[in-house]
Amino acid sequence: MEIVVLDGHTLNPGDLSWESLEELGRLTVYPRTAPNQVRERANGAQMLLTNKVILDRELILELPDLKYIGVLATGVNVVDVEAARQRGIPVTNVPGYSTPSVAQTVFALLLELAQHVAHHGHLVRWGHWCEAEDFSFWDRPLVELSGLTMGIVGFGRIGQRVARIASSFGMTVLVHTSHPEKRRDAGLGEEVRFVPLEELLGTSDVVSLHCPLTPQTERMIDSERIALMKKSAFLINTGRGPLIDEADLAEALKAGRLAGAGLDVLSQEPPPRENPLLALTNCFITPHQAWATKASRQRLMAEVAANVKAFQEGAPRNVVNPTD
Repeated sequence: MEIVVLDGHTLNPGDLSWESLEELGRLTVYPRTAPNQVRERANGAQMLLTNKVILDRELILELPDLKYIGVLATGVNVVDVEAARQRGIPVTNVPGYSTPSVAQTVFALLLELAQHVAHHGHLVRWGHWCEAEDFSFWDRPLVELSGLTMGIVGFGRIGQRVARIASSFGMTVLVHTSHPEKRRDAGLGEEVRFVPLEELLGTSDVVSLHCPLTPQTERMIDSERIALMKKSAFLINTGRGPLIDEADLAEALKAGRLAGAGLDVLSQEPPPRENPLLALTNCFITPHQAWATKASRQRLMAEVAANVKAFQEGAPRNVVNPTD
């Protein structure tokens, strides 16, 4: 089968092997595909794999050879899954592959906000410690996590992992999820308390977002909800950038209505230089790399190949648009 990967660079910038997919068909891998190149490159493919390249309804309906779409990620918002379903084309994703990596990034961001490790490391490199009058110094408040409250919005695999880590830090864990009845068997017992969103925002010292992006959750963290939060609170987002109204967050951070934010995702990626969050010293931003450890990408590659193989064997797995 003709297998085409439209944007393989972020999954494999050169440190992994495509061998597991090469064994399953004639593989063509494009590092990146511009919008005006998609139709030409997709034409003739029976199996089309994409990470962030958009496969819209018009394209899906115009590719006569297409039999399968695989998303090299968990979110499938780049594919018109209904158009694919109408044509009997399964769309698969890869859930859960990045859970350990994303969870550790939550705490990398949080610890930077609490301890300012990078900031003080730079001061040492610039000679400030050499010139200090005392054996120890710091020029920003240092915050101990033990005894604080972590509020987790969304309680899938990553949210649950974050809850366990927060508990090991000695933090109290609050959770808001739209389906708490499905999450009480997460094995966390009395360590987690499920509460309404307003209570979580008003009580938590740290709020970490792990919910999917839907019309209901888009810009869910806006000026009104930020006003519910403690001025000393930190906001962490490793989910989806549009969960936050960035202009409202920037205003709150500048005005001191929120202590800090740690973000691995933004509403536009790469961001425009005029994004107001980029210049704020109390907003620590990483370039959507929480998922991208080598171990995480190895799991992703293995699962992508397993999805392709399962489809070829007539037993597709991880299908997000079943036809029956």
